[in-house]
Amino acid sequence: MPDVARAAGVGIGTLYRHFPSRQALVEAAAEQRFAEILRLAQTDCLRDPASGKGLARYLHHVGRVLSEGRGLSASVAATVGSSAPGGEMLAQLELAVGALISQGRAAGTLRADLTVADVYMLVAGLSGIIRTGSGDWHRFIDLAFDGLGPRGDDPASAEPVAQP
Repeated sequence: MPDVARAAGVGIGTLYRHFPSRQALVEAAAEQRFAEILRLAQTDCLRDPASGKGLARYLHHVGRVLSEGRGLSASVAATVGSSAPGGEMLAQLELAVGALISQGRAAGTLRADLTVADVYMLVAGLSGIIRTGSGDWHRFIDLAFDGLGPRGDDPASAEPVAQP
């Protein structure tokens, strides 16, 4: 905590008044990260519905956030037990991802049976690749999108997005 206070340019007392424990500080940092991802999903990723590229923008952004914030991800996992969002933040992210899926289907860029749970499975894979340094996460997303496109026998449709 003293290192965090020093880096933030505040006294240790100020830090503890806002965050009574290391866990509270880590949880607040994680919540801020998820809120930033949600903001991007709701704005930048949904801005061009005709292109159907919102989900790709979302996954690339999540990859950048995870790649640039490996230390925070590790701290969140060690402190909270998971680096995944929960509660209301998870519900809001699921709604945003569902909207991205619907937008991609309408544009004909995503397969009809893609679900929010499928996207979170991809995010888990992306997280693992970044955390372990086991490959090029950009390539992982590119390869994943080869499988997310509409299939010849199953054109993209406006089916409802299944929630996890």
